Amino acid sequence: MSEAGIARDARIFVAGHRGMVGSAILRALQAAGHGVLITRTRAELDLREQAAVREFFQREKPEYVFLAAARVGGILANDTYRADFICENLAIQTQVIHEAYRSGVKRLLFLGSSCIYPKLAPQPLKEEYLLTGALEPTNQPYAIAKIAGIEMCDAYNRQYGCDFRAAMPTNLYGPGDHYDLNGSHVIPALIRKFHEAHEQALPEVTVWGSGTPRREFLHVDDLAQASLLAMGIDRAAWTGLAPAGFINVGCGADISIAELARLIQKIVGYRGDIRHDHSKPDGTPRKVLDVSRLLSLGWRPEYSLAQGLEQTYAAFKAV
Repeated sequence: MSEAGIARDARIFVAGHRGMVGSAILRALQAAGHGVLITRTRAELDLREQAAVREFFQREKPEYVFLAAARVGGILANDTYRADFICENLAIQTQVIHEAYRSGVKRLLFLGSSCIYPKLAPQPLKEEYLLTGALEPTNQPYAIAKIAGIEMCDAYNRQYGCDFRAAMPTNLYGPGDHYDLNGSHVIPALIRKFHEAHEQALPEVTVWGSGTPRREFLHVDDLAQASLLAMGIDRAAWTGLAPAGFINVGCGADISIAELARLIQKIVGYRGDIRHDHSKPDGTPRKVLDVSRLLSLGWRPEYSLAQGLEQTYAAFKAV
């Protein structure tokens, strides 16, 4: 058995292995000595298509599934492509979860997002706050899709006796992120903006919103280690740990967007000014997770935010 609690020769399917989260999970599994790792590119397997997914599960017969495939993006992408975000994520989840049940998968871990929580929920966000208030409007379609994924896992567990689990990570960053300014999250967007401003000697960098919202950030490799831990513990331990069927994954500390911008500015070495565009949306005022359940397992993040950002910026420049 590996440190993940899964036999090293178990057949493991990492759905979405080319994305930031999936690639980090794949690296973690490889480092832990797992040798039977099943992957498919989107060109090889469209996870939205029932017939293709059914044939794949019947042929490959994975024992464990990390469901990291998703349509993801920042505030602009979420608010602009609302139909795409809810439709594609619901389709992926529906096909993978159902076919995992049909083919007898031993265990599945569904990766979601902290945007599942109400916009004005108390802080830090506890798992029991799910479905207790209205969501943040800019990413409501995506959040509803992720909530549906949690509910699907719970429903299949209750009706069919499956062992399907869910983990809700905070805002993630790290190698494999997307730096398209029209679709990226805040950290890759700021890294690209400050890098280009530094390279072009621009006088200022514009940051969306007031800079006052506070966010929590976790390096994707830390999420991967937490995911292996969540997948590896036995069913009784998981049930006791996550009575709602899912756990939060984060570092439990937050930072304002303005502070984050100054930190990235320093790492990049940019000496110009920062201007906040107050006409752009701020989103949720504060979002930090209560991660006491995860910490009770002895897990701790390896990267501080400064360390993780330095590593991420180095990876960005190397591409």
